[in-house]
Amino acid sequence: MQKTIPVDQLRPGMYLLRLCGPWMQHPFWRTRFLIEDHATIAQIAGSGIREVVIDVSRGLDVAIEVLPAGIKPVPAPADAVVHAKDGAAGGAADDAVPRESEVMDERVSFESEIIRARKICLEGKDVVESMLREARLGKAIDMEAAMPVVEAIANSVLRNSSALISVARLKSADEYTYLHSVAVCALMVSLARQLGLDEEQTREAGFGGLLHDFGKAVLPMEILNKPGRLTDEEFAIVKSHPAEGHRLLDASGIANAGVLEVALLHHERFDGQGYPRGMAGEEIPLLARMGAVCDVYDAITSNRPYKAGWDPAESIRRMTSWKGHFDTKVLKAFIRSIGIYPLGALVRLESDKLGVVVEQHPTDLLKPTVKVFYSAKKKSQILVHWVDLSEPDCHDRIVGVESPATWGFKNLENLWLP
Repeated sequence: MQKTIPVDQLRPGMYLLRLCGPWMQHPFWRTRFLIEDHATIAQIAGSGIREVVIDVSRGLDVAIEVLPAGIKPVPAPADAVVHAKDGAAGGAADDAVPRESEVMDERVSFESEIIRARKICLEGKDVVESMLREARLGKAIDMEAAMPVVEAIANSVLRNSSALISVARLKSADEYTYLHSVAVCALMVSLARQLGLDEEQTREAGFGGLLHDFGKAVLPMEILNKPGRLTDEEFAIVKSHPAEGHRLLDASGIANAGVLEVALLHHERFDGQGYPRGMAGEEIPLLARMGAVCDVYDAITSNRPYKAGWDPAESIRRMTSWKGHFDTKVLKAFIRSIGIYPLGALVRLESDKLGVVVEQHPTDLLKPTVKVFYSAKKKSQILVHWVDLSEPDCHDRIVGVESPATWGFKNLENLWLP
């Protein structure tokens, strides 16, 4: 049973279900955990939160805060325990909140995460679509609706960094605007972890990624979804979306500087040739430099109304060739976070066979596991088999990346999706 109580009634042994207060005000990634000490309570009170929701079926009730001598509180079930340092914001659905066996620092297989990732993508798409629709109608925007979405996305990335990022990349052209935000959120969380950012910065990165394109809510739909090349006048309108996004988020009560900076500055370039301010180098805030990399990667790997998405590995190769576009340190960290040969990339082996990357090696980015299915020499399909390039007895290696379009391959995701 759930109860809403004042913070001053919190006691160790209570199971926290939700923090009541403005988004991003509190210091936790997840709000569902057993309160184990007074330090956690002090941290909650110090954040300005005044009320919380507890679950008395999984922890202590207010009514039994004082117990007879010699009687100890009954702890919550083992599967309810999640330490406060692993916490996050929001009231996501139960199936989006992992139990103790699935906490953030425990990795799970791609196959076990993919079903959950698909659901999170659909829910995230609905939330972003709803928020943009309200903005277009000039209505007040409920930014707290984004909290559980970012929580679920972050948890998925931390359980398996490839699953949700790969699923979100498979969006159709007509749902690009919405799932792009979900994908960039996931990429930002993964990149923040790779850069060693702390919990608060990682949170800012995730929210900034989800809301980075909010200014597109004011763009005419005929321009946003135009299948052909934009005119100079139309492109000028599109270039207004960072400033419009900053304005909308600020008007909606978003006070976090990092989130606002990602919205405003994710189209700045490291060489100063970007927009809207032409900022250069480290003058551009770190989260905005991260946003620039994540935004471009998802954009060029996704199907758009006017072009098909590029192969992931081909996209990485092209991005590294664009001198001056990105902060090279951030770009290198991004590549480490998704792999030189990201999941789903089409690669050519030294044996002259083609295959799709299906699993990253945890320490060697050059030696992923590849699902081989085609002979480039004979130009014919072969018996599908897995090749773990990190195995000591494996004498094959990747010699290059290939474009699926060049070979006429379609629906390669069928090779790596469970």
